[in-house]
Amino acid sequence: MTNNILKWEPDNFELELNSVWSFPERGNWATHDSKYRGNWSPYIPRNLILRYSKENDLILDQFAGGGTTLIEAKLLNRNIIGVDINKESLIKCRNKCNFDYKTDGKVYLKNADARNLDFIPNDKIDFICTHPPYANIIQYSDDIIGDLSLLKVDEFYFEMQKVASEAYRVLKKDKYCAILMGDTRQKGNVIPLSFNVMKIFEQNGFKLKEIIIKEQHNCKATGYWKTNSIKYNFLLLAHEYLFVFKK
Repeated sequence: MTNNILKWEPDNFELELNSVWSFPERGNWATHDSKYRGNWSPYIPRNLILRYSKENDLILDQFAGGGTTLIEAKLLNRNIIGVDINKESLIKCRNKCNFDYKTDGKVYLKNADARNLDFIPNDKIDFICTHPPYANIIQYSDDIIGDLSLLKVDEFYFEMQKVASEAYRVLKKDKYCAILMGDTRQKGNVIPLSFNVMKIFEQNGFKLKEIIIKEQHNCKATGYWKTNSIKYNFLLLAHEYLFVFKK
């Protein structure tokens, strides 16, 4: 897999310094690509990992998806546990992380449920860096039991209580947990998934350190959506929220 890599690092990378992040170019270094629907730009985990962890730390991504966070952790000489309830996602992750680089970062993959991380002891993780599904906006499977992307909003909130509780349990004291969440719209009104999930994590003991607004790019505003935005008087959602919590 390493034979076709054109570059291992982003060009002219600079650490983000303010609370609005915008990455017009998604990022195409190492084994990154945008084929996994809904995955985040590698600039996001790169910034988070560099700011909130150090080399040889143990990171957790309990919604590993297409493996973006896993790749960045390995490149940055961190160890990471990648968890996903979908076995097909883990196959993608394994393939994406199958490269040799100058660091010693290890990637451990586990087919498991983010609501039950019983294979991880209490206070074991140095940093959590993850991108959960946004309820059923994008469905990542047809019928996997426990797949949170199949749940309607109220059910999603209920199950995220368990996710937040497990995240708090496995994270070391004074360490950080970063989560990207977006909102949705139903019947013309915004459903604030992001801030409701933020409250859930606070209810489970986390303290809110940062709220970062992440601009969305390459969102295709087709003629249909442009027309309906004006006809029904609503704005197209073009941002997500990145919450950084501290235990």
